[in-house]
Amino acid sequence: MRKVDDYIKEKIKRNPDFKAHYDLLMEKTAVVKKIIEYRIRHKLSQEQLAKELGVTQQYISKIEEGEFSNLDTIENILEHTGYRLKLEVVPA
Repeated sequence: MRKVDDYIKEKIKRNPDFKAHYDLLMEKTAVVKKIIEYRIRHKLSQEQLAKELGVTQQYISKIEEGEFSNLDTIENILEHTGYRLKLEVVPA
């Protein structure tokens, strides 16, 4: 039985676009994990965190599902949780 990592490596070799999508997904996952870790550490619900940040609970939910595109809001949330956003542009 193949390991997941082996499957991903094969897929990246066959399709360079897959790597870009995979890398973006991993970066989004790292952001989501930090936000969820903060909520858990501070015993906050999505609604409580939303109130602290001045956004809706639905917005926090979408972010925690990896559905976000507004970097300003993500940057504000990460700063609130003790992190900062680092954006890097690399050659395709």
